Amino acid sequence: MRMLIQRFSGLFILLALSLFLTISTEYFLTQGNLMNIVLQTSILAIVALGVGVTMLTAGIDLSVGSVAAFCGAVAAGLIIKSQLSIWLALPVAVLAGMSLGLCNGLLIVFGGLPPFIATLATMAVGRGLTLVYTDGRPITIPDPAFVFIGNGEVLGIPLPVIIMAVLLLVFYTFLGHTKTGRHIYAIGGNEKTAHLAGINVAGGKILVYIISSLAAATAGIILTARLWSAQPTTGTGLELEAIAAAVLGGTSLFGGRGSAWGIMVGVFIIGVVSNGLNLLEISSYYQQVIKGFVFIMAVILDMYARKK
Repeated sequence: MRMLIQRFSGLFILLALSLFLTISTEYFLTQGNLMNIVLQTSILAIVALGVGVTMLTAGIDLSVGSVAAFCGAVAAGLIIKSQLSIWLALPVAVLAGMSLGLCNGLLIVFGGLPPFIATLATMAVGRGLTLVYTDGRPITIPDPAFVFIGNGEVLGIPLPVIIMAVLLLVFYTFLGHTKTGRHIYAIGGNEKTAHLAGINVAGGKILVYIISSLAAATAGIILTARLWSAQPTTGTGLELEAIAAAVLGGTSLFGGRGSAWGIMVGVFIIGVVSNGLNLLEISSYYQQVIKGFVFIMAVILDMYARKK
């Protein structure tokens, strides 16, 4: 019974929050509001899935917010300033983000830096590159094809939600049903044992940071398209929300435990909390305090579960 509660604690929390808000406000359980929650959390979900993969190896990625901003700015700049086709600009922007992830992996594996320090440095570099590239000013991008990525619908479903769902299935399949996914869990469970078992630990660590940056780049492009412009400050604080979502969803900060579905539950917990605070008309200042306490509780729950 204890293991069952521990495994599905995030889902229990989500259901409890939903029940409370359903009773407290008449607007929560409406189709429009529920779709709004899913749409608003889609970008966080994409980033959290990438960050969660790094956490499975007992790592962490603090650079995702900066990577998202940098890739959005590169995509907008290539389309508006360089007059590149969207089909060329987007792959280049994604590759730029993945290069930052590669730097993270190399610094950690061959530079011997702790993931916290390496990704913190990359966070500063990525934000600085964004400010240099944009000259500190937004790049407006009215291109209809690009804007459709963040604001379009397919069969009445927002495109960002569809992208989120597709990536969820990709991450679920990759982590749970591939050899490489099992190796990632093994690296986080016990790195030395994984090495003795013949697993390419160095390659696995580098791979997870490239994946994390790929997810962040995708989210950055979607966010830029939703805003119709690349903002130099885009993604500020996104890394902390992504880490909190992963931990709330059962991903351990110490590696070896977590799942794509669990991360999604954690994302929706944060989404429901944010939406509920707005519906209850709680000041944005207090909202930051409450979200901070949610993050603290997530870490405490993870440490408690690890001890058990």
